[in-house]
Amino acid sequence: MANAYIVHRVIRRIASWAVVAFFTEIHVIGGENVPRDGPIIATSTHHNMMLDPAILSCAFPYKRVLHYWSKASLFANPAVGYILTSAGNIPVDRKAQDKQLLFRGTFRTLAAGEAVALFPEGTSYTEPHIMQVKDGAAWAALEYTKWVKENPDKVKKGAENVMIVPTAIVYTNKSKYRSQAIMEFGQPIRMDEFTGQFMSGKEGAARLAVKRLTAVIERELTQLTVNAPDWDTLYAARMARDLLWPEERSINLDDFVAISQTLVDLFSTPDLVPNINAIRRHLLTYYSLLESTHLTNAVLSSLPLPATLDPRQPVPLPSRLFTLILLIRDTLALLARLPFSIVPLVIHAPAYVMSRVGARLAEDEEETQAQNKVVFGLLLLFMIYPAAFFVVWAFLQYTPVGAVIALGFVTLFATYHTKLINDNYERAKRLVAAWRVLVGVWAPRKWDLSLSAVAQYTVPRIPPENPWIDRSKAKSRPTTPGAHSGSDSAAASPARAPSAGPATPLPVAGSSPSPGSGSSKRRRPPTRRVIRHVLRARVEAAKALASLFAQLARAPEGTRVTASPHLARLYGGHIETVSAPVGEDGLPAPEPAAWRSAREVLAFLKARGAKIAALGDRVDGDWAALSSDGDGDFESERASPSPDKGDVQWVAPSRG
Repeated sequence: MANAYIVHRVIRRIASWAVVAFFTEIHVIGGENVPRDGPIIATSTHHNMMLDPAILSCAFPYKRVLHYWSKASLFANPAVGYILTSAGNIPVDRKAQDKQLLFRGTFRTLAAGEAVALFPEGTSYTEPHIMQVKDGAAWAALEYTKWVKENPDKVKKGAENVMIVPTAIVYTNKSKYRSQAIMEFGQPIRMDEFTGQFMSGKEGAARLAVKRLTAVIERELTQLTVNAPDWDTLYAARMARDLLWPEERSINLDDFVAISQTLVDLFSTPDLVPNINAIRRHLLTYYSLLESTHLTNAVLSSLPLPATLDPRQPVPLPSRLFTLILLIRDTLALLARLPFSIVPLVIHAPAYVMSRVGARLAEDEEETQAQNKVVFGLLLLFMIYPAAFFVVWAFLQYTPVGAVIALGFVTLFATYHTKLINDNYERAKRLVAAWRVLVGVWAPRKWDLSLSAVAQYTVPRIPPENPWIDRSKAKSRPTTPGAHSGSDSAAASPARAPSAGPATPLPVAGSSPSPGSGSSKRRRPPTRRVIRHVLRARVEAAKALASLFAQLARAPEGTRVTASPHLARLYGGHIETVSAPVGEDGLPAPEPAAWRSAREVLAFLKARGAKIAALGDRVDGDWAALSSDGDGDFESERASPSPDKGDVQWVAPSRG
């Protein structure tokens, strides 16, 4: 196209600054599946609001300009229309009944050999699995194929055949600052298989071809992402992953999705081991307590909490002082860098504060938090950096050379700040957490929250439902027995909403709250009052997970676990035979049930760095953990590691 897309390139540059400032890495997989030129439609997942198109545009292979659909009425004003067109937007008249008219702008873009990017899920949302994939991308691709045959003279040479490129954007923690994002491209989908039926002229054939293509797109996106049947299974798998890979960024991002899906499949297996419900419950309790206290297992695993810090043990004073000195040494080592970082931190402090404010405006919408952090922070930086430029330029008396020097200074200053954060952010988090934990474990036990009071923090919160998802058409997935999949099972779990009254049963960790409790605000507990409960839950979760893998290792040779079909194919599993690949409605039959060998799954996890053996080791800091009655030592339980012993429940203390 003659349009140089200047606005698009400017926006892409600004977006890349924002993305690089928020994430430590955008990891691209399968870039070779994206054609360097020619018409393509990239169909991307959409689970993190504006950050999804920002990442897609910034990291798209070969820096191809991506065109997004926009409402046609926005192009009515010539000036606005030019800006939108220069930004790469395509006018779409959603009221048009004629598909050829609806996709006219899309046809022109594809006919020029350009790339179009769509989000076929229709909205950004937070759910344990892909909820819906709409037909728009399939209609556009097949209607373009038909239009090309009718208008061959309007198509650039080489732009006759459009391909759909399934694109998945997965986040290690989508709302967390300095986390990582993974963008993976699947195999391109060609139209040859669908055009014959689409252009056959038979009644309903075109719509059926579109539905078939949409089903293929959904299957590809599902294989590239992490999908769980319910929230509890997803949370349990996340917690298991964090325990197996306790160090930050210790998972190879090429394996992140496969590892996560394998653990989801593992916890989706009915009757996996006799005490699977207890194991899930301990993982969910620990997960919820970490979320409530804003701690992470990686931070707790890195803390120096040897038994010499136990105030109840007759440890020689020099030993305890030595441990404290190490902690103080690390603190001073971090503070020693303060003179080199105080100026960047002070100057950027307003941006950090506003980012926190933005996140708090969307506490119940995980997919909006990162967007708000980036947008609020970026708005402040747009004021901070120009102000810094003019201050330096004024110091240099507004000379032309001074302007160049000021611009270079601001650029180097921003680069230095990013490097400073990369080097010190995690270290600072660990030290702050270390002192928070130390204060908590040295505080009098009478300050600890009672088990009945802490029970509200042992139940993972369920994000509120997105009203833009048509749940009547969303494909349901088999729910793991005893787990929560959303509002469908809320009625079956009335005891989850905690009450202050002693007569109300306490919630059981591992079941989920009613829909109302997912959106109600829950006050964050003081760390010093719950840290012993957190450490206790950590020990119990590690023991429970160790018990699971020990039982799987001892299981008979033919023991199988549930598997996603694509992983079963990839790793030598078993897929049940489908009687008919196409259903009565002409659409592809649902994916068949699949299995993997339990021993193969263990080998798979170990080969990718899972510290399964270390789960059985003594956990550093277990001396500070509360026992099941709220006091006492933990050694007696560690001496009896029977599988059934792991089924410990929170019990309210008797009254009166």
